[in-house]
Amino acid sequence: MDQPGLPTEFDAWFAARGWRPRAHQLELVRRAETGRSTLLIAPTGAGKTLAGFLPSLIELAPLSCESAQRPHRLHTLYVSPLKALTTDVARNLDTPVREIGLKLRIETRTGDTPAHKRQRQRAHPPDILLTTPEQLSLLIASEHARVFFEDLRTVVIDEIHALTATKRGDLLALALARLRRWAPAHRRVGLSATAADEGALARWLVEGGDSDLVVRAPPGARPVIDVLDSDARIPWAGHTARHAMPEVYAAIKRAKLALVFVNTRAQAEMTFQELWRINEDALPIALHHGSLDVGQRRKVEAAMAAGSLRAVVCTSTLDLGIDWGDVDLVIQIGAPKGCARLVQRIGRANHRLDEPSRALLAPSNRFEVLECRAAQEAVAAGALDGAEPRAGALDCLAQHIMGCCCGEPTDADELYAEVISAAPYAGLSREQFDRALDLVATGGYALRAYDRYRRIVQDLQTGKWRARNARVAQQHRMNVGAIVESEMLDVRLAVRTGARPRPGTPRSEAPKPMMAGRRLGQIEAYFIEGLTPGDTFLFAGEVLRLMGVQGLDALVVRASGEENPSIPSYAGGKFPLSTFLAERVREMLHDPRRQRQLPPQVKDWIRVQKRRSIVPAPDQMLVETFPRALKHYLVCYPFEGRLAHQTLGVLLSRRLERAGRQPLGFLASEYAVAVWGLKPMGDVDLPALFDEDMLGDDLEAWLAESTLMKATFAKCAVIAGMIERNAPGAERKTGRQVTFSADLIYDVLKQYEPNHILMQAAFADAGEGYLDLRRLGALLRRVSGKLVHRDLDHVSPFAAPVMLEVGRVGVQGSAEEAILEDAAALIGEAMS
Repeated sequence: MDQPGLPTEFDAWFAARGWRPRAHQLELVRRAETGRSTLLIAPTGAGKTLAGFLPSLIELAPLSCESAQRPHRLHTLYVSPLKALTTDVARNLDTPVREIGLKLRIETRTGDTPAHKRQRQRAHPPDILLTTPEQLSLLIASEHARVFFEDLRTVVIDEIHALTATKRGDLLALALARLRRWAPAHRRVGLSATAADEGALARWLVEGGDSDLVVRAPPGARPVIDVLDSDARIPWAGHTARHAMPEVYAAIKRAKLALVFVNTRAQAEMTFQELWRINEDALPIALHHGSLDVGQRRKVEAAMAAGSLRAVVCTSTLDLGIDWGDVDLVIQIGAPKGCARLVQRIGRANHRLDEPSRALLAPSNRFEVLECRAAQEAVAAGALDGAEPRAGALDCLAQHIMGCCCGEPTDADELYAEVISAAPYAGLSREQFDRALDLVATGGYALRAYDRYRRIVQDLQTGKWRARNARVAQQHRMNVGAIVESEMLDVRLAVRTGARPRPGTPRSEAPKPMMAGRRLGQIEAYFIEGLTPGDTFLFAGEVLRLMGVQGLDALVVRASGEENPSIPSYAGGKFPLSTFLAERVREMLHDPRRQRQLPPQVKDWIRVQKRRSIVPAPDQMLVETFPRALKHYLVCYPFEGRLAHQTLGVLLSRRLERAGRQPLGFLASEYAVAVWGLKPMGDVDLPALFDEDMLGDDLEAWLAESTLMKATFAKCAVIAGMIERNAPGAERKTGRQVTFSADLIYDVLKQYEPNHILMQAAFADAGEGYLDLRRLGALLRRVSGKLVHRDLDHVSPFAAPVMLEVGRVGVQGSAEEAILEDAAALIGEAMS
């Protein structure tokens, strides 16, 4: 296929940099000339962001020669999942624009953009606007939004794979459907480095999209991935990888700049402290995660770009396509939990297409050694995992309906046709849509008597729906988005308001209480509520002592030298083991050839398991029963991730209770589920115990008693707008206030309208996000008739890791190693 040439000034720019435009960049220019949308799959360093913008720059180039007074029309909209990525892309885009001499208006719009600038942007749109899904929804809910978007020619969606399987993606898909109505001729460009299901991404990007939409860039150099075979004892359980820190530090010393990825913010704090403790060379090592103050994060990012750091310990805040300087090594602490996530993180190293990225995986326990090896094999084979397409969330639909009615009077029939053109809502029935509309208009049957839930009204003449009044519309705009954060407190250094008193100073002359000083970041309120003044904890890479709480501020002082500080536990942030990697781990356990490269400790562990019990075939599930310490245990090994295992543990416990086995508790890891009780379990009817019918009455009965449904309902109610966190002229509602309001509504609906659309939304959320019912159902079908039972006289090698976690919650720093040392007897029993 003949490729078009570029305009002279663009060719000259490439030549001046010693570059040649790549084939996929030229192909996007060619497609743009005929208005075709494109899904570009290109590895890191292939210039996919430039490819997305290049057609727009070429189209806008003639306008840059016109008068500065030319009309303000939005030509290109860029949407990114991260504010930091939006800012970085804007900075990178400025280089070709400036060097080619294009006089274009390019601006960003995120939650950090000042209100006066956002107002000006609505009145005078830039040529190119870089923004986030939330800001796009906010623009759509604004007056005259149709006029703002009617000249739109191109929409670029970066890191599209990171959005499509989330509620943020649902809102974005609905927003794109609205843009199609206002600007029907616009084309779309989706950018991704990792796509397990290109067809699903194409259909999400454009209604009816198929393989013709996809452009694939050459794969580039294969990454070099090593799994750390530590000389130290590999822990049986735990998630700190403390045993490997000397070797991780040595790898950092050999690198120019290393990104040290972890899976949770708590692990980030711990890893940073461990590296700093052994940092004998005083290497500049920084910490970066989402709870740190934005100013602190920007300082770290600037230092990375300037090349003044040797390592940054980070979470998913640095996952996506941001170019942070001369990174030449990515280190993953703990197993990556997903192959696509690993590829994404590896792509942060070298950021050049023709040079291999280097990565080091540091597993934190023995099962994670297997997972890391499975991920290494998968990347080498070019295999990827990814989330399956999902049905659009009903609470997001309600929010979108409200936003459309805030922007302009809206016809229900037209809006329904528009909504079902978005891939997540293609299967939405008219009855479901009408119920969502009724939710926004009245609150639903059980709540229609309450005036506060009447948020939209219908014009009797036109039949169109609009916001009830300006205050209701403003309230909606203040609560746009699908991210419902936990109640947070600002962590601030405490500052005394008076001088230190001299000895003998009367109480009346003592200094005033401490006041809030410099902000370090935010932390979940429930963690602080579990501390008492004087307790210490890790935050922002420091040991802090809690002095007290004032309003929404946790006041702290530095407490260096303190031992055993608490480690914050954060809501969210834990990645479940992907089905894709789980299958590969099961296969590796059963294939001796693939075990040859495993550390001797791990090979010996598997060998003893075969001798003491059995290693099941990949399509089987092993169930072991044994007594220990006056209790009786049942341990199974589904390898389906913590969420599905948590649900399985609950339902198994209920069934064992009915069977008279007197279960006392259960524990779920990423790989296994352990249930323990007072009665032997070796003669339990296992096929009946693991029957798929547990997802019927047992599940419903548990959910009726559980607080999970109420907590999930509260988040759905906030997203749907039934409960507002922010209101004009009022203080932001606290988490307790939201919970109180949500509980009242939930109790009313549960009694009078249990099939209310928000109750359905909450059940769907619980099933997908907390219970992983789809995966659990697939597990139960997979193992039906393929259970392998071993009734043992004591704990097995595979059971030991989950047994070591019994009684522990979360990651407890140095206490974890103490627990592991105290478990020597259990390990000896398993391996004897």
